Amino acid sequence: MSNDRHVPVMLQRCLDMLAPALERPGAVVVDCTLGLGGHSEALLERFPEARLVALDRDKEALRLSGERLARFGERATLVHAVYDELPEVLERLGIPKAHGILFDLGVSSMQLDEADRGFAYAQDAPLDMRMDQTTGVSAAEVLNTYPPGELVRILRAYGEEKQAKRIVSAIVREREKEPFTNSARLVELIRDALPQAAKRTGGNPAKRTFQALRIEVNGELTVLERAIPAAVKALAVGGRIAVLSYHSLEDRLVKQVFAAGAANTAPPGLPVVPEQYQPRLKLLTRGAELPTEQEIAENRRAAPARLRGAERIREDEPS
Repeated sequence: MSNDRHVPVMLQRCLDMLAPALERPGAVVVDCTLGLGGHSEALLERFPEARLVALDRDKEALRLSGERLARFGERATLVHAVYDELPEVLERLGIPKAHGILFDLGVSSMQLDEADRGFAYAQDAPLDMRMDQTTGVSAAEVLNTYPPGELVRILRAYGEEKQAKRIVSAIVREREKEPFTNSARLVELIRDALPQAAKRTGGNPAKRTFQALRIEVNGELTVLERAIPAAVKALAVGGRIAVLSYHSLEDRLVKQVFAAGAANTAPPGLPVVPEQYQPRLKLLTRGAELPTEQEIAENRRAAPARLRGAERIREDEPS
């Protein structure tokens, strides 16, 4: 597995965004999505005074990035955890607050490239898609056991698939003959189920269904709904958070949390806004930043990326 294929997305921009918070001695930076350790390695190199805490739910990713980051010794602490467990992880490590937090919500390159994990629609593989293979239901179980209405909901909500009903009725018909086990059969079924016009737009016709299954299997949006507010809460004043998301559902969620934190919550008409209503966050991006054309040319996985950042400007009021 060569590293040149695993170029971290918008790396320079993420480092620059976090820099003002991480240049102080003793700064703690959390990489919530360690993956193969590309962002983590760059953070440790760029900020020699910083300590890194990195989380991943995938044990294989932890093993591989552990080798990559071994040379940093005690500056790097790698933890097997899902990113909404960030507050517990920091508490366990005796770290009161983080100064920088990074989320890269893309599926790790490793999971896409390892054929036997079943994430990719380009090659035949068992339909698994679990990021942590020690727990939870696989994509095959979702396809074979979920009621049709629930499958339609998942494809629409998580895949933004307009042809969800058509695809699901084909799945239900097929699974009665024989349960699904491999990705190639699902890809073929989707191709056959879609009307001609739908096949002409935007890449592999199975892409949206695979995205939807992956989000469902890993509970990604539910976890993210808890994780982003928890991360904001874990930031020290002056600390910064950067989030890379890859589809509109994730991006919308991040946008909402940041916007709420950056809003003045005072009742209208107050001549002076009391401290407890002042914004907690300052937005560091206008809307979402996109990768440059050059970056997309060098790394096609960067194409759908959206980057948002925020800085913590005051404490929460004690509730």
